[in-house]
Amino acid sequence: MMDTKQKFSLATIALHWLVAASIIGLIALGIYMVETESWHLYHIHKSIGLLAFAAILARLAWRWRNGLPQPVRPMSRIAHVTAVAAHIVLLILTVVLPITGMIYSGASGNGFGIFDWEIFPSRYDAGQAVPLSAQWSDIGQAMHGYLGYLLLTLIVLHAAAALKHHVIDKDATLKRMLGRTPG
Repeated sequence: MMDTKQKFSLATIALHWLVAASIIGLIALGIYMVETESWHLYHIHKSIGLLAFAAILARLAWRWRNGLPQPVRPMSRIAHVTAVAAHIVLLILTVVLPITGMIYSGASGNGFGIFDWEIFPSRYDAGQAVPLSAQWSDIGQAMHGYLGYLLLTLIVLHAAAALKHHVIDKDATLKRMLGRTPG
């Protein structure tokens, strides 16, 4: 089933909330790991991140097939352009953020995988990671951090816009993403 102005498909709703919950959780875990130096959690962060990446790619394919959401009511050109740009940037960041994490982890010699299934092998010598490229590792680490905070900022703005539609505009934008019919 394809999305309409009045109703989103179950696939759209499920993929949106799965990706949203995954990314918010991963950003929170990432901030926690860095702030508390809880490096033992990286294995979990990377594993869940790779699983989330699969859902992100499915969501991207679905969005490509289904198109961007149409507004539930007429809006100004600037508001429409801003909404479209915000959705595109959110989609791009959800794809690029995990890629920068994989670059960081892979280039640093730490590898990555899904729990005990190694996808990109670690390289260790005498208990120390042997970087494939210290430069790419540094670039990946910096970009992963900066883009994570940028994505978090955009998620907060996205949620605020949804609440604005619901509380101030009193339109069905948020209801549609919650699977409720307007009314």
